[in-house]
Amino acid sequence: MKISSNWLKDYIKTELKTERIGEFLTDIGLEVEGIDKFESVKGSLEGIVVGKVLTCEKHPNADKLNKTTVDVGNGKVLNIVCGAPNVAEGQTVPVAVVGTKIYAKDGSSFEIKEAKIRGEVSQGMICAEDELGLSDDHGGIMVLDETKYEVGKNFADYFELTNDEVLEIGLTPNRTDAMSHYGVARDLHAFLSTNQQKSEFEKVSSVALNNEGSHSFTLEVEDTELTPRYIGAVIENVKIADSPAWLKDRLKAIGLSPINNIVDITNYILHGFGQPLHAFDADKIADKKVKVGTVAEGTKFTTLDGVERTLNGSEIIIKDGQDNPMCIAGVFGGANSGVSSETKTIFLESAYFNPVAVRKGAKFHGLNTDASFRFERGVDPNITRTAITHAIKLIEELAEGKLVGELLEEYPKKIEDNYIIIRFSKIEQILGTKIHREKVKEILKALEIQVLNDIQNGFEISVPAYRADVTREIDVIEEILRIYGYNKIDAPQKISFTPVKLSANDQDELENSWARTLQSLGFNEVMNNSLTSVKDETDAVKLLNPLSGDLAFMRKSLLEGLLQNAVYNINRKNQDIKFFEFGKIYHKREKYEERKQLAILVSGRNVAENWLQPKSATDFYNLKAYVKVLLERLSIDYKEVALDDERFSDAIEYKSEDKTLVRIGKVAPQMLKDFDVDQECFYAEIELEFAQELRSKNELKFKDIPKFNKIRRDLALLIDKNISYQELYQTAKKNKSPFIKNINLFDVYEGKNLPEGKKSYAMSFELLNEEKTLEEKEISHVMDSLIKSFQKEFNAELRS
Repeated sequence: MKISSNWLKDYIKTELKTERIGEFLTDIGLEVEGIDKFESVKGSLEGIVVGKVLTCEKHPNADKLNKTTVDVGNGKVLNIVCGAPNVAEGQTVPVAVVGTKIYAKDGSSFEIKEAKIRGEVSQGMICAEDELGLSDDHGGIMVLDETKYEVGKNFADYFELTNDEVLEIGLTPNRTDAMSHYGVARDLHAFLSTNQQKSEFEKVSSVALNNEGSHSFTLEVEDTELTPRYIGAVIENVKIADSPAWLKDRLKAIGLSPINNIVDITNYILHGFGQPLHAFDADKIADKKVKVGTVAEGTKFTTLDGVERTLNGSEIIIKDGQDNPMCIAGVFGGANSGVSSETKTIFLESAYFNPVAVRKGAKFHGLNTDASFRFERGVDPNITRTAITHAIKLIEELAEGKLVGELLEEYPKKIEDNYIIIRFSKIEQILGTKIHREKVKEILKALEIQVLNDIQNGFEISVPAYRADVTREIDVIEEILRIYGYNKIDAPQKISFTPVKLSANDQDELENSWARTLQSLGFNEVMNNSLTSVKDETDAVKLLNPLSGDLAFMRKSLLEGLLQNAVYNINRKNQDIKFFEFGKIYHKREKYEERKQLAILVSGRNVAENWLQPKSATDFYNLKAYVKVLLERLSIDYKEVALDDERFSDAIEYKSEDKTLVRIGKVAPQMLKDFDVDQECFYAEIELEFAQELRSKNELKFKDIPKFNKIRRDLALLIDKNISYQELYQTAKKNKSPFIKNINLFDVYEGKNLPEGKKSYAMSFELLNEEKTLEEKEISHVMDSLIKSFQKEFNAELRS
């Protein structure tokens, strides 16, 4: 939100510099993200003086140039080469002297320097209107009325130029009370007045109006729950025209484009007081009746942007006497009743609409306007009349309009302030310090919170309705702290807390445990947006009202986000990637599905290059080892099977109870190409909810270190090339011997001296009897049993 410093000072008088105001606003929660300068004319015509052309003759070396002498006052005459076709002797003109900066439309600038142009000295520039930023006219130099402009005077003296400083406030959505210049001024004054800073603030109120004659318009509010307050005014003899410079500059400073005096006035009130207004062409309102209610579902309505919309029947609609929609209340006006250059009479609206109804209407139609932004969060119901009376005064001054008859108003049930009890003990408990009760009372008064009664340990208070976000005791305490000052609260010297033992059913504990493990292995945690774009919309969950095309879907996988993280780092020469992320993925199948996963991505080198160990590229097996470290901590049983997944060129999955627990794969080349990743990446995803479910079923068991030594035996097997180690492993695991404790593949060989179509696997087996030392016959029995299984299942041969 942009706040003009000049505009702000209409409501609060202070000698503080804008930078200091920005610091104070940030201290009270209205974070100022930056301060920009605004100039109604770029450069403020600095260096431009009024001159008089004394002589003008053709340039001796150029047909389209003229050589002039120009008097710029104080007896100084400049030689200026000018290319304008309309330059002539005796003219009074604006002159940019040497050192002046001239600004182009695109924001670029150049400095006027003394130079030779085709051999003739030029000591300045006679300016056209567009070169000064006064208009887009470049038909020739600007010729001034010599009776009004004095030679030698600064050209800027003849203009009411605006120089402003604009604060960019990162406003939180709950602070609707501060979504205006008046609201920011009110909050700033509350802080300054309670912290020994001089300022003057005057509350705005309704202004007296002079109405002429009467009108025949009527008002009907069908549902006061949807529209608790509505005010309308009929203004005749309106002349639609451009706004004066001061009003245009106010709007331009905060990034708005002036349109005409009526629209500009409604925008001025909106950003001044925070109250949206809407103007209708009164001559287009059938039966001279304004109705506020709903219309039938399916009704067609064309809004001001020319789009025909289908109404859903729940929107608040402003209608005419024949129930024709004229406006989606609080959101967007209609093309059939909008103000145009031919408008002579307007019906001006100021209202308080139900925030929930406005929000639903805006979201349904995908509309986000300045009005809906405020209405759907809750505007001040008590500024409605103040805003419309100030607007009417401006329309009378700037558009020559005349208020006809009385204001039409429906406000059957006053919106009451919020009653709350605050306790000093609670304030001290939350803040960790005592604030004197008189100081608390002073702060509340500055915030326009009325103290109704002093009670034994606190106050009964009434919070004004414009503070829609302050409804509880804790909210009031936050307000007190904001104005008292966060910086005045001393940090405690010690922090006391009670450790909580987490159960095996606590998924947060599982995630924290895995996060710590991965961090100890050199990983970095990342967090990515759940909103994304997708190429394949199959099973994708699409947002009804996306912020943009790039954020229109809920993510189907965590891989894409991690690849974006990877390419960002790789492009900055950080090529060794070890990332993990906890996050949810979303699918739309028979029903909406939402699952939480742990995703891991590795790429680049496995260990940093050093003299002892040269480059070592990470691979599929490194990632597989990391995953196994995590799973082994949970005592989970699983089996490994091949996986066909278009995201991977090679992949496996771990399954337990016939459900997928983990997917591990080498990212497919095409996917890497799509993300401009030029190095191999390996990715794993673990289903967190399923892992937690399995974890809760199994308890970790601890055993004493065995008293007896393990025995290792190796087998070298000659097998067909199409047989995987996983198949051998699973066969070995089926062996009935209780002595087999560990199985490992330590060598693979293919090539010379082996028969065609064969390969060699060297496997090790660790055997242990925890009760006594294994005898050789027992060891031989186990190994013979393994050999027979391998021969039977795979036709394996023993190699010597």
